Amino acid sequence: MSARKTSAPWASAYRAALVVGGGALVIHLVIEALFGAPVPGTVLVTLPTVALPQTFAGVRVGGAVTAEAMLGATYLGLQFAAIVASLGAANALASPARLLKSVPGAVYELGVAVVVALTVVPEALAQLQQVRRARRLRGREDRGLRGIAASLGPVLHSALERSLGQAAAMDSRGYGRQRVVSTGDRRLTATLVLTGLLGVLLGIYALLDAALAPGLALSVVAVGTGVALVGFTRAGRRVTRTVYRPDPWRLPEWLVAGSGLFAGVAVMLLGTTGTVALDPTTSPLSWPPLPVAAVLVVLVAALPAWVAPMPPGVEVGHRRRASAAAASTSRAATTPVHHGAPGPSEVAA
Repeated sequence: MSARKTSAPWASAYRAALVVGGGALVIHLVIEALFGAPVPGTVLVTLPTVALPQTFAGVRVGGAVTAEAMLGATYLGLQFAAIVASLGAANALASPARLLKSVPGAVYELGVAVVVALTVVPEALAQLQQVRRARRLRGREDRGLRGIAASLGPVLHSALERSLGQAAAMDSRGYGRQRVVSTGDRRLTATLVLTGLLGVLLGIYALLDAALAPGLALSVVAVGTGVALVGFTRAGRRVTRTVYRPDPWRLPEWLVAGSGLFAGVAVMLLGTTGTVALDPTTSPLSWPPLPVAAVLVVLVAALPAWVAPMPPGVEVGHRRRASAAAASTSRAATTPVHHGAPGPSEVAA
């Protein structure tokens, strides 16, 4: 990720995601130790218990904390932390402007809302850093609750101005213009989209619940995806928008998208078919087995680290650094090297 990360404000989202994931893991462990259901096993520590009224029957506060319960809570917390870290990595690498160009026309309005929501926090953090830097230059307090409270006003003011400017720019460019379609065509498109999405949800539920055969469940997912794509294609025809300099979709893009899709489907199949035990047992205590097949699938998901295309900003930065290094090397090669004491002409110069 470090090789493809730019210097944009949203590029710092991964560190924040790691902090949020680690904090959620700690909170989950504390809640499990204080309020978790009793799990028999190896007792690590016994906390003081609090007697609760009959209304809260079934809820405990304190008591014996076992290693089995804490290990199970650790597994669940690590799963949540991994999800948060994945979302943070996606936010850190994906440019909102480029992401908005790739949104299908059928869900363009929803894509705008999602992109704006994803960029609010990073831009607010970047603006907060600028305001705190300005306060430091003026000799004012920028740390603690008082400094943060004094910085909120300028941050909110700049956010409001940026929102008004963005709305004016979208209005001047004719945002929201659509072709006129008949009522029957609109209803058919909505039916196709809803039916396809419903089929995808039912197929995924069948895969996770193992109620149907994996092949039949995958067939339902494939049919639902096809119907939904037809509906999205029909819905995209009524959106009249153009893209200036659209991003190319070549072999590296296909490899990045295909590796992620392959990893997700393969891990889901390995877990639902029982080929690999993805949920390690906590009773009795034992080292979790290494699922070799799942590890190989995850290695395939790491393929974008080498095949992903270089973002425009990072590529320009690499070119500038390379040209600067070449220029410094050429200057060092052409600069004469003097040995010994300088001559009279050099002293006069």
